[in-house]
Amino acid sequence: MSSSSNSTTDQSNNRSQGHCCGSWGKKGNWSGLNIVAMVLGFVLFWPIGLFILYWIVTGRNVKELPEGIRDQWSKVSGSRSDSNGRNGRGDNVVFNEYQQTQYDRIRELKDEIKARSRRFVEFRANAKRRADEEEFNRFMSDAPGRSDS
Repeated sequence: MSSSSNSTTDQSNNRSQGHCCGSWGKKGNWSGLNIVAMVLGFVLFWPIGLFILYWIVTGRNVKELPEGIRDQWSKVSGSRSDSNGRNGRGDNVVFNEYQQTQYDRIRELKDEIKARSRRFVEFRANAKRRADEEEFNRFMSDAPGRSDS
């Protein structure tokens, strides 16, 4: 009698732990964030939701998804990053210095363009104010009933 009661207890434990559905429920990472991300994926575009569902079922967290996609993309596109995290930069010091100077030059050009854009916006605002002020002064000088005389 004890063996039959043990088997009944084992079966009820398996059902309560979710083992009745095979290995899908065991390994999945079903946190609230993962479920929300999966639902949003299905709402946006069903293949995205399906991919996120696969990601969750394999036991991964949705927070790891961007890094996983980036790693796969770098494998597919052929760009490699070495163990030092230099993103494919070689050991040639001269080339690395050249590359850094080019990046610095580009950054300076971007900063200059942003500064010119800000100055132009300020110039237009001032020009509009001057035009409005001139229009207002003309209106006031032509207004009937002035008591200047």
